[in-house]
Amino acid sequence: MRIPQGALLRSRVVDTPADALERVLDEELTGYVVFEPQDALLLGSATRGVVTFEDGIPVLAYDTEADVGGRNGLDGFAVTGPHRVSIHEVGPEDLAEAHETTEFQIPPDEPARVLAGDDALAERTRELAPASRLDDARDQSSVEAFLADADAIEEIQREAREEARSRAEEWGLSGALSDAESNQ
Repeated sequence: MRIPQGALLRSRVVDTPADALERVLDEELTGYVVFEPQDALLLGSATRGVVTFEDGIPVLAYDTEADVGGRNGLDGFAVTGPHRVSIHEVGPEDLAEAHETTEFQIPPDEPARVLAGDDALAERTRELAPASRLDDARDQSSVEAFLADADAIEEIQREAREEARSRAEEWGLSGALSDAESNQ
């Protein structure tokens, strides 16, 4: 994924990412914001995250240090305290290809919740987001999606039981396993 260099609109240190998120939403920015948490500011760390926006609504998140995108990318730079934020404007046509990168996409309200812990801003963002961006299927992390798949979990449990029986027979413990199974 490549995000083109945008026109720098402003760069400053803010007390909370909510300040930048609210401003971007109000201005209906199409572009991106680079977030550098306090550890990067104070310790010279390379922690840096990028969130892209279309008409003020978050689309993608990417943690540059961990090379991870999406919800997991947001988690990488969700640090309390001051952040240096750099707000860049980019034409929508220049972001179109990047915004197709589904593994980096995030629900519109996620940055307000994860980075800022601001439920009111998250709800406001969600209300202003286009209906096409409110696909709840993207709200699940891969772990949550797996845990919601009862058939997959049942299959893993079945395979584990078969493996346990096989090992018990191999080690001459099949009687002990049968007794334990009947007690459950």
